[in-house]
Amino acid sequence: MATTTAGSSAQASSSSPVPTPILATGDWTKNLVHLAKTAELKKHALTLQLHTAHILSAHAALEQKNKAIQDLKEQKNKLESERSRLLNCLREVNEDRDKADLAEASLSKEVNDLQSKIRNITEGEYAVAKQDVDRLRQELGQPPLPSLQTTLEEKSAEYLKALRLQAEAANNATGTKRPGDELATDGQPVKRPRGRPKGSKNSKPKAKPGAAPAPAAPNQ
Repeated sequence: MATTTAGSSAQASSSSPVPTPILATGDWTKNLVHLAKTAELKKHALTLQLHTAHILSAHAALEQKNKAIQDLKEQKNKLESERSRLLNCLREVNEDRDKADLAEASLSKEVNDLQSKIRNITEGEYAVAKQDVDRLRQELGQPPLPSLQTTLEEKSAEYLKALRLQAEAANNATGTKRPGDELATDGQPVKRPRGRPKGSKNSKPKAKPGAAPAPAAPNQ
């Protein structure tokens, strides 16, 4: 039995094919180096594409920033022009204000001088002359002259009347005067009251005292 088993094993081993070894053909070392460099090239190419995308994005942002800076410069120039114009206007306003202050000071001085002159004349030469005239008129049996205040009020009334007449003439010439509008002595318009006057036809007649009331209508 053992002899039979050993013989069958030797027969099986002699009948199975023997594997042939793989032999490298060509320069396989060079191919491996080429494959490694190709992989490294792809890696660096991807890195380069990533950096290129970053650079393009930065360039786009840079263009936007430059455009924004240009817009700000234009706006700044406009604001500077407006500022110069406003400064010139302010300078002119200040000059006009200074002129107005000088004119006001000059007029105030003239007013003070005139008031002082009027007071000096009124209390001095005018008072003496007024006393002499009133004394002589009294001796001649004539009434005294009106006071200075009365004379000033009359002159003021005449001045206002002249203004009123001028205003009426101007309104009549231009046709802007409204009927019913009149000017008082102080130059202010006086408006007539509106509505129907008393005693018109629409007013009911008043019953006479002692008269009997009208009989009421009978109920039907």
